[in-house]
Amino acid sequence: MNDLDQLYQQVILDHSRERHGFGALKVPDSVSHQVNPTCGDEVTLGVQVTDGHLTAIGWEGDGCSISQASTSVMHDLVTGADLETVARLEASFDALMHSRGRGVEENILDELEDAAAFEGVSKYPNRVKCALLGWIALKDALLKAGVPLDAGARAS
Repeated sequence: MNDLDQLYQQVILDHSRERHGFGALKVPDSVSHQVNPTCGDEVTLGVQVTDGHLTAIGWEGDGCSISQASTSVMHDLVTGADLETVARLEASFDALMHSRGRGVEENILDELEDAAAFEGVSKYPNRVKCALLGWIALKDALLKAGVPLDAGARAS
């Protein structure tokens, strides 16, 4: 394992142990509960949106280190961001996860910051669902709040 792979593995382990944003929001605008039926991982995620910004995310979940770490990293990336940025990050992470290990452009990896650590996960189709679980919950919660990410991405 090379140094970069070790660093990426450590990022995932750190976020799975020290889950950023873990805990339900007291007054979310909306909530989404998602389950990965192939492995039983689950996440319940609430959002608050104010003036075109994702002002807060709170989540609870149970599952493998990949699903929990991915949701933690997502929290750090998108909390406080404007919805256009959230839509772009979601699309970039989705592209990374569906790259099947072929990778994505360097600028996408740079923008994804710690989420780039999941690049190796894209080689394993059964694990891709785990990494995307929190992101799916985010998209669904925003849709329920009346803020579909696809509309934000088209507005750019």
